[in-house]
Amino acid sequence: MDFNYKNEFGYIRIEYIIGVFCLIRLFGITNAPLEVAHNWRQVTGLMVARNFFEIDPSLWFPRVDETNGVSGIIGMEFPLLNYLHYLASLIFDYQHWYGRLINLMVSSIGVYFFFKLIKERLNEKTAYYSSLFLLGSIWFIYSRKMMPDTFSMSLGFVGLYYAWKYLYEATLKNYFLFFLFISLAFLSKISAVMCIIGFPFLINDFQLNKSRIHVIIGLCSSLLITYLWYFLWNPHLAETYGSWYNSGTSIINGISELSLNLPETFKRFYFGSFHSFIAFSVLVFSIGFCFFKKQYKMLLFLLSASLLFGLYMAKSGAIFYIHGYYIIPIVPVFAILIGNFMATIKNKYIALSIVVLFLVESIANQQHDLFTKDSEKYKLELESIASKLIDKNELVAINGNGNPQELYLSHRKGFVLNNEDLKNELKLKSIKSKGCKYIIVNKHQFKDNLNYKKIFKNEDYVIYEIED
Repeated sequence: MDFNYKNEFGYIRIEYIIGVFCLIRLFGITNAPLEVAHNWRQVTGLMVARNFFEIDPSLWFPRVDETNGVSGIIGMEFPLLNYLHYLASLIFDYQHWYGRLINLMVSSIGVYFFFKLIKERLNEKTAYYSSLFLLGSIWFIYSRKMMPDTFSMSLGFVGLYYAWKYLYEATLKNYFLFFLFISLAFLSKISAVMCIIGFPFLINDFQLNKSRIHVIIGLCSSLLITYLWYFLWNPHLAETYGSWYNSGTSIINGISELSLNLPETFKRFYFGSFHSFIAFSVLVFSIGFCFFKKQYKMLLFLLSASLLFGLYMAKSGAIFYIHGYYIIPIVPVFAILIGNFMATIKNKYIALSIVVLFLVESIANQQHDLFTKDSEKYKLELESIASKLIDKNELVAINGNGNPQELYLSHRKGFVLNNEDLKNELKLKSIKSKGCKYIIVNKHQFKDNLNYKKIFKNEDYVIYEIED
């Protein structure tokens, strides 16, 4: 094994850089999902993992705690990350942070395969700079959240790498690993289908036509499995169990929604992708460099990625700019373009200065997510409060205003209400008829009293019992 910490052009090897970034993101890894950025998305995944552990480990029937009086079984992405969390819980007992750690490990490995793939297809310098910009991008934070976005793309990088290997070494092992990882990537989150734009650029004149055909068959088979999960099985779950999460919007409607808020849509690109104006400036310069140098393959790569990502944006509609992480699938493409330009800078000190300035700016703009605000920590008492007053099988409602975070933290099942619902007698009668026994009111969100029996009160919460 080569323990030399520098590569052939005198830089610290990428394996060590990835390791350092992994260690940095271990800071606060055990934090509860209280960070501001998309705690609701994390707790939804945590609900699924915990319910695998406590209720039913069937991969085909993921369920959340927001049951609305029924089973809580939902249509969602294939819950691979959640299931790995469950398997870890079988060994070590359930802890919420296992999902964070699993995502961090897989995403770190994914960056390494991203590097290896670009090194094989282009060159090591381009791979090195591309990987550095990917590490410091929005991936820096989202690869340590209980969310499948970087997780799925990372599996896709592994699949792409073994597809490349199979095109040169047509072994059963390479083909199996390509098919396995690319299928799991697409299933884990459909946005990872962005990886398909890499396939045409893996092809060159030295490969056998038979190997190319095999790869195309494997890719089409993966897409078919993905179609069956997202467009047949998920609608079946929705129809059967009455719950269905985001299924997107029509393309026409999505384009209309995006056009109504162009500033926020563009912000996802010029800031959200790298959390750095320096990186975006380098990206713009890198695209111009491709035009100036007539690098038509690189421009075709960008164009094909942009067309597919544009379709994804249109299908997402307003959700694209509302939720910052929807930009994640296109960021590796941007990183490759930047790496392609950075590799041409002959003075390595200038190149490294650009990288350092980018990393300082980007991490400074994301570091807050490594910490938990003191103002949010009161929510951690919710399970202890609920366990003293409410049987675990009783349904509760809480004014999360669309966010199931506190329902998860209470370790109870039931309903998530808006503040307006607490003033709506018909709504309260409706949830009561569906089996709701208690209403937990976050006093920071709602100050008024309800006309029900009060069984608990402190400075943060009031709990009411809905009397028969």
